[in-house]
Amino acid sequence: MAITQYGVNDALAVKRWARDLDYEVKKGLEIAPLIGTGNNAIIQEKKELKSRGDQVTCALRVQLTGTGRTENETLEGNEESLTTYSDALLINELVHAVRVEGEDSIDQQRVLFNLRNEAKSGLADWYAERLSLSFFIQASGYTASSMTYRGTSTSLSTVHKGLNTVTAPSTNRKVYSTGSADETVNADSTATMSLELIDYAKEKAMTANPRVRPVVVNGKKMYVCYLHPFQVTDLRTNTSTGQWLDIQQAAMAGGKVSDNPIFSGALGVYNGVVLRENEDVVPGVHSTTAAEQTSTRRALFLGAQSSAVAFSTKFSKASPYKWVEKKFDYDRELGVSVQSLMGLKKTIYNSEDFGVLTISTYAAAHG
Repeated sequence: MAITQYGVNDALAVKRWARDLDYEVKKGLEIAPLIGTGNNAIIQEKKELKSRGDQVTCALRVQLTGTGRTENETLEGNEESLTTYSDALLINELVHAVRVEGEDSIDQQRVLFNLRNEAKSGLADWYAERLSLSFFIQASGYTASSMTYRGTSTSLSTVHKGLNTVTAPSTNRKVYSTGSADETVNADSTATMSLELIDYAKEKAMTANPRVRPVVVNGKKMYVCYLHPFQVTDLRTNTSTGQWLDIQQAAMAGGKVSDNPIFSGALGVYNGVVLRENEDVVPGVHSTTAAEQTSTRRALFLGAQSSAVAFSTKFSKASPYKWVEKKFDYDRELGVSVQSLMGLKKTIYNSEDFGVLTISTYAAAHG
């Protein structure tokens, strides 16, 4: 009886693992609900890189401001020209690999789990964490050379930054809980996160030029704000009138919340702003020394097209990842590698951050 089998390095098996990895990365990526291909997405995925090229040009048309004409007024000669800006999103290689003992090794014999499967799961987790950190570093304009990440001081390279240059927040896109610099916030333990700061950020977003455009969910205009867990605790423990209790009473009550993915896992909704929590919200940066301000966090206030991401589909239309397996030492060891061509950055037009504000507050561990 003939049995159809697919070995470890069979081309079809490798493609299936690449598709599985793509699914697992998206499932583990907390910012995945923000990614979409349309202009209404907070992180807009650009699909132009289907074959050659290492750059995508993102274009923006500024809203018309002309007065217009009416009865007995001449239109010819009073037309308005279009104003457009562009931003370049670069892609580059993002690769990682794991080496494990082979299927027939004594190491595999000793454990119940499959080392090859664990290598795949580990790489999926790594990609999800790398993409998340890249987004928060880019969108927050974190320009320090190192950062305390998951409890460890980490020197930052281009692979931590979405493979694009990080640009500090533009002047008109910053909100501070006190003063006008992260180091000032860092020195004031009373300058914690409050709902007023979210109100201030929304006001700035709506009145800025160009304004930070909200996303439209079932006809409603919404923004998204990411808070660090330290900032969330400050909100939760604020017992003043009109603070966290109002969110609990009004936010997402009575089953009135849309099933749009931006609400998935949200803390609540306040004043048309979906509040989300993520430990990758970055620290502050000293305005002159560019040093990390460890007791400051830059919450992200996000509108449409705040960032752009691109993956090359050169490897496969079904997945942006290439899965490679290689055996060593007479098949006693197995190396597995995942490769992608991608890039992520915040959108900047005419030297102004387009769709994001930062809210700097004092934020430290509690208890």
